[in-house]
Amino acid sequence: MYFKSLPDHTAPGFDEQLHFSKFKKHNIIFNALSSKSSCDDHVGCLSLKTVLSGEEWYGVNKRRLAVRPGQFLILNNDQNYSCNIDTTEKVRVLSIFFKKEFAASVFSDALVGEAASLDDPFNTSGSAPEFFQTLNPIDAPLQQRLSCLVADLETQGYDDWVVDEQLVFVMRQLLATHKMELKLAGRVDAVKTHTKTEIHKRLCIARDLLRSSFTEELNLQAVSSEACLSVPQLVRQFKAVFQTTPHQYLTRIRLAHATDLLKRTPLPVHEITWMCGFEDTSAFCRAFKTAFGVQPLAFRAAC
Repeated sequence: MYFKSLPDHTAPGFDEQLHFSKFKKHNIIFNALSSKSSCDDHVGCLSLKTVLSGEEWYGVNKRRLAVRPGQFLILNNDQNYSCNIDTTEKVRVLSIFFKKEFAASVFSDALVGEAASLDDPFNTSGSAPEFFQTLNPIDAPLQQRLSCLVADLETQGYDDWVVDEQLVFVMRQLLATHKMELKLAGRVDAVKTHTKTEIHKRLCIARDLLRSSFTEELNLQAVSSEACLSVPQLVRQFKAVFQTTPHQYLTRIRLAHATDLLKRTPLPVHEITWMCGFEDTSAFCRAFKTAFGVQPLAFRAAC
């Protein structure tokens, strides 16, 4: 099923039970433009959340995550979450819900050998992977799959045959992302696999806080508290897994946002400074010059 608008859960007569029952029967895609939308409590099926413009906030396990262009979030089956859009500008939402049986068949095909698939081609009883519920960058292969899906929907309309074929490959890209996260978890400095996995999950919480709240005033103690890791353990394990320290990672995110604003807006440097979370213009300019070799205005002039 395909929707070009988001449901209004507050509308008189809105039947939530009927609405959510559709998610058990179909793959569902929302490709919608909205400036105000919210759902306070939803228990969904496996889904991919991204935006093509603007930002959408999700509440997952008492955490707030901002999904922005170039990022995606995977939510597992039966995961409680909330979502909210409240902006002056329109947000282009792309949200894909995978029917449980469809997802199970893709996982079975991807995770068992070809010989086993031949022997029992319709067996979908294997367990689905537990995805890390963390913000991920959209890499080139996934971007291509999503772009093709959106282009087909906008030019040819919805055809369940064509869409389901596209979603097979989208899901295989999600599995590739999952394998990469497992590889990152393997970098954790610990002996037991369970300990590695748990520490990695907490590091993802820290990384998501930096990604979502980089415009706010953050300190190491706050990030440590959010991730339930001591400051030394956070710094040491973050460096081991992500090859950078939390502060270096935060600065990189802020500078990436600054370069985007310098390229596409005429905003003055002092406004970009506070919009990117830097404490003052001098600190911003020093960090920018260190990273790119030029001052912000020289960078803009060269673009």
